[in-house]
Amino acid sequence: MRRIIGIDPGLASVGWGVVEYERSRVSYLAHGCIETEAALPRAERLFFIYRRINAVLDTYNPLEAAMESLYFGRNVTSAIAVAEARGVLSLALAERNLPLREYTPQEIKQTVVGVRKAEKGQVQEMLRIILGLPVIPEPDHAADALGAAVCAAHGTPARNL
Repeated sequence: MRRIIGIDPGLASVGWGVVEYERSRVSYLAHGCIETEAALPRAERLFFIYRRINAVLDTYNPLEAAMESLYFGRNVTSAIAVAEARGVLSLALAERNLPLREYTPQEIKQTVVGVRKAEKGQVQEMLRIILGLPVIPEPDHAADALGAAVCAAHGTPARNL
């Protein structure tokens, strides 16, 4: 049995989702978000993320991790903040010797829906079906994290970080 944590990094909100994979079946365990307060200094927000992800790791004890890759859009300032959050998250995973794989949003969509340009709602609905959930996983960041975990569960090739 493989227990996998998926992570969608961000400074304001870090999505996480935990699945198990055994005998070609993906099973849902949990998902959620780590939210930080915008009014706090960046260093405090990063430390909060570090402490909270460690609490999630303590609770679910994953054996491996998958993370959505950083997308550089037009806003370089927010990309830097996300990169810092990725660093803190990667540190927490490395401290536990958890193998970490990275997936682009398009790779996650391809694995979950079968279409690289799928809409967010399509991804959430397919995750609901794949994981046997009664409702679509929310919020968006947590659903994205579950998508990354499903990619890793299905052995989708990834670039190791």
